[in-house]
Amino acid sequence: MKHRQLVWFAAVVAFAGVAIVPVIVRAQTVDVAIALAADVSRSIDDEEFQLQRRGYAAAVTDPRFMQAIKVGAHKAISLCFLEWAGPDQLAVVAKWMVIRDGNDAAEFAKILRDAPRSSAGRTAIGAGIDFAVTQLEGSGISAERRVIDVSGDGSNNSGRLVTEARYDAVAKGITINCLAIINEKTSGEPGTFRYVHTHPPGGLPNYYRDNVIGGPNAFVMQIVNFETFAEAMTNKLITEISDAKSHMLRTDIP
Repeated sequence: MKHRQLVWFAAVVAFAGVAIVPVIVRAQTVDVAIALAADVSRSIDDEEFQLQRRGYAAAVTDPRFMQAIKVGAHKAISLCFLEWAGPDQLAVVAKWMVIRDGNDAAEFAKILRDAPRSSAGRTAIGAGIDFAVTQLEGSGISAERRVIDVSGDGSNNSGRLVTEARYDAVAKGITINCLAIINEKTSGEPGTFRYVHTHPPGGLPNYYRDNVIGGPNAFVMQIVNFETFAEAMTNKLITEISDAKSHMLRTDIP
């Protein structure tokens, strides 16, 4: 009897010892967290939208992109995909996902290919940046660097000043990079509102450089049509993952 009591007592003590040991949950750490923020304003027609989406999907599954991830200290990055148009047209298309290998990338790409277009409206770049900042701060993932990757084909024409949004994001240690899409197909006739929107004084790449990008090693790349979107986005993501300073503010891909 005494032997059974001793065994029971020892078991209780052992269980209690296990129970009072705190469980330590370590947050995942990645080399960089990138919020992909895509313009879906009405200047981008449905065909161009599909080229853009497929271009993102192709970029994240490109072998060069995967190789760049493997070079990092943590050999992992995190991505989410956002769409923005007007100030109240903001959507999370793909939630945060840690990308370590081709299977992760393929899963993320499938979400992009399958999800419908979230909206079409005006161009609130500032609201898109604010939305991306919110997603970065609530990701629950520890990242060595944080980047907002903006792609768009026009200047800010709705919502808060984009320069204010940029200032707030950079103050939080976030870098903003841009892909300027020179979209002649839907840019309108010279002198019209749409033309001025897509051709701001000095050109769209310079507009993004002066008003949108910010933070360490921030850069602008440029394409002249949506057919080359995938290649441009692949190059852009590789630069962002490696934290390499872009040597060209204007990268024309024919």
